Amino acid sequence: MKKHKFTYENSGVNINAADKFVKYIANFNKKKKSSINNNNIGNFASVTKIPKGIKKPLLVSSTDGVGTKIEIANKLKKFDTIGEDLVAMCVNDILVQGAKPIIFLDYISIDKINLFKLKKIIKGIQKGCEISGCSLVGGETAEMPGTYSRNKFDIAGFSLGIVESKKLFKKDNIKEKDIIMAIPSNGIHSNGYSMIRNIINKNKINISRNNFLKKELLKPTKIYVKEILKLFDKDLIHGCAHITGGGLPGNLVRIIPQNLCANIYLNKIKIKPIFKWIKSKGVSDFEMLKTFNCGVGFCLIVKKKNINKVKKYFNKEYKPYVIGHFINNKKNKILFNEKIRW
Repeated sequence: MKKHKFTYENSGVNINAADKFVKYIANFNKKKKSSINNNNIGNFASVTKIPKGIKKPLLVSSTDGVGTKIEIANKLKKFDTIGEDLVAMCVNDILVQGAKPIIFLDYISIDKINLFKLKKIIKGIQKGCEISGCSLVGGETAEMPGTYSRNKFDIAGFSLGIVESKKLFKKDNIKEKDIIMAIPSNGIHSNGYSMIRNIINKNKINISRNNFLKKELLKPTKIYVKEILKLFDKDLIHGCAHITGGGLPGNLVRIIPQNLCANIYLNKIKIKPIFKWIKSKGVSDFEMLKTFNCGVGFCLIVKKKNINKVKKYFNKEYKPYVIGHFINNKKNKILFNEKIRW
């Protein structure tokens, strides 16, 4: 009986293809200007200098993914925006602590190395890093035959930020009568896609032939870093919240101090067309609020006197607007008033 010759490649792992991808990332990275000089791609670990001018630095870290939005990317064979989503989900969370994102690392696991797909994803990641002002300093690409079925993959990201210890946002920064401002989202962002896919499947919708959905479903998550950092510099905000999975009720509650309550007026929220479409498919107001951002991508907590000052740092599309304020209330963390105007 002839013995079978086992190799890593005939077992489903192509190291040569993986090496080509690493070289592509390294070369791509060299062409990009960065505030942090690094030549880490391909090394065992990345090395980063702590930015100057910070006396007592605190490091702030965040890791996240993009959920089943990757299934929409696979369906439409469009992979150039989910990398941007990945960066956004991490760096926007870092902002909530009052920190500035400085570096980013990615993890891509895939059934089989597909250079076309991977290059598109990494370009999106690099674009996200450029927008957020952080550097792509490393990552991992894992070819995993047998774990993922054909054409399936997943992505995860990790970001590190830095903040002066005395400027770290704390819950007790927020006071009674502080104003809650909503910064508009870019659409769905990266949460709620399992429900959306369920709606699409149950209604037998061919998204490849639906121009509205093709455009909306893969819009990249808005990265708020540049605007928010300017507000940090001017000491214009007391706190903030990134509105992701769990919507307003699930995320705003995470920053509310003891004995205070966020008094929200739902009729003030500016609803985007994609959420009206989802709502029209039979989703209750309650499910909409706890699943999607419903048009609010980020919340700012500010003094009333600073409302107009804050608005100056945003363009028309993302200009913040008031949706509520904080009141004394020991029983409730959030009160929702009025109804959403769908």
